[in-house]
Amino acid sequence: MFAFVVRRIIQATVVMLVIGFIGFAVKHQLGDPVRDLVGISVSVEEREALRKELGLTDPFLVQYGRFLKNAMHGDLGHSFFFKRPALDVIFTKAPATIELVFAASLIILLVSVPVGLYSAIYPKRFFSQFAMGASIVGVSIPVFLTAIVLIYIFSVQLQWLPSFGRGETVNVMGWESGLLTIDGLKHLVLPSIALSSIMLPLFIRLIRSEMMEVLETEYIKYAWAKGLSRKRVWLVHAFKNTLLPVITVGGVQLGILIAFTILTETVFQWQGMGFMFLEAVERSDTALLVAYLVVVGALFVVVNTVVDIIYGLINPTVTIASR
Repeated sequence: MFAFVVRRIIQATVVMLVIGFIGFAVKHQLGDPVRDLVGISVSVEEREALRKELGLTDPFLVQYGRFLKNAMHGDLGHSFFFKRPALDVIFTKAPATIELVFAASLIILLVSVPVGLYSAIYPKRFFSQFAMGASIVGVSIPVFLTAIVLIYIFSVQLQWLPSFGRGETVNVMGWESGLLTIDGLKHLVLPSIALSSIMLPLFIRLIRSEMMEVLETEYIKYAWAKGLSRKRVWLVHAFKNTLLPVITVGGVQLGILIAFTILTETVFQWQGMGFMFLEAVERSDTALLVAYLVVVGALFVVVNTVVDIIYGLINPTVTIASR
């Protein structure tokens, strides 16, 4: 386990360096931040002085080295637009994105597990056939189209749920949460359903296929021969082994889910990290963009490490240290 952790730390460091390097390599292609900070009446001399003050005239490697040095002290740069440390801006927007991803993950978990298990145990029943057909349609529909349809049905036609924003939030130890208010929960429903539609069909089909494969193994046949109850065979013996590949895929997909919040947050005007990222692109706020890439990259690394550890805990026969 110790050797595994050391290797993962080294891998994480390399990944962070690569992400930071890529971010700095492309930032000059996103526009001129000075142009977005000043008006048209500012002279060329004043613009150049501002570029020099911001360090934008330094060579690329000098800027990258300065970024690495500051990053070691928890400083990922200052946002040109917000006039604040980039990490502060990201942490201000993070609660909205985290709550959205949490709600979407909860929907995926609560729906995909029972539907996938039922479809595997009773593959020829009508509901199973319907679920498989619906999952194919769900995979084919982009998330922004799902979001627009949900808004049209539940906000425009039925007027049951709000169509944009986070609604009322409360401050809990510095965390602006909408989970503790009725209005905040109402605003969360449609975005979380739209975001969950990206991964829900995939997990239903994955759980179904893995469960059907496990049910055909010899040890399951032996469990039936021992006279164990159906629930014990399905939920204890079969489902436990079905979870192994699901957890592996789930860890990767969780990171992808965070990335896909950009589209969902844009449609619903959800003030999270995804919406902030698009605003940063439009404003050429390169410091905020690089900080966002580093934070999201770190989330991927942490999630994958946790998934590896959970994988080993569920299946003790897997030797984590050898992976």
